[in-house]
Amino acid sequence: MSDKTTKPATPEVDDEDIESIVAAAEKAEAEALAEAEKAEADADSESGSEIDRLEAELEKAREDMMRALADAQNTRRRAEREVKETRDYAVSKFASDLLGVADNLARALDAVNRDEMGEAGKQLADGVELTQRALLTAFERHGVKKVDPAPGDAFDPNRHQATAQFPSEHASGTIAVVMAPGYVIGERTLRAAMVAVSTGPAEAEGGGSDGSVDVKA
Repeated sequence: MSDKTTKPATPEVDDEDIESIVAAAEKAEAEALAEAEKAEADADSESGSEIDRLEAELEKAREDMMRALADAQNTRRRAEREVKETRDYAVSKFASDLLGVADNLARALDAVNRDEMGEAGKQLADGVELTQRALLTAFERHGVKKVDPAPGDAFDPNRHQATAQFPSEHASGTIAVVMAPGYVIGERTLRAAMVAVSTGPAEAEGGGSDGSVDVKA
């Protein structure tokens, strides 16, 4: 009996088998690379979408902030305007009540004939005049100004009130006679000046003019 051991035969691998193995390895590598690239592209796409979403939210937040800032500025300006108007016109009612006092002082001075008055009367008239000046100064200090047009001035329906119309030496549409001064506070009219409006010079023949002037505001 022989003691020699028979070794298994080594399978032979030809060139065609090697090429098949290499091709399969290259195919597997290509598929793995393609899969990796696809996964990377998907990740980039998801990341880009997230960035776009965040940018859109940031833009919306910026617009909301600018709108809120504009609303706050408008509210502040409106409040400042209301405070200014309240301060400017706070004395309107009180000043209106004092206009009659100013009128009476003016009438008293118009009625005075200093040439016919004694020393005591002149001193009294001086006191009334000083009182009138002090009142008008107080008016101006609080924004109340006198509107005292003169004959021949243009008629302003926002500042003047026409009580009559008649021919005069002044041009049509101008003031013929001033009956009482007016007063304004800021841009508001406390009382319009009462005036008569001229319709123009009277006609040489016919005894007058029948023309009229629009005196509405």
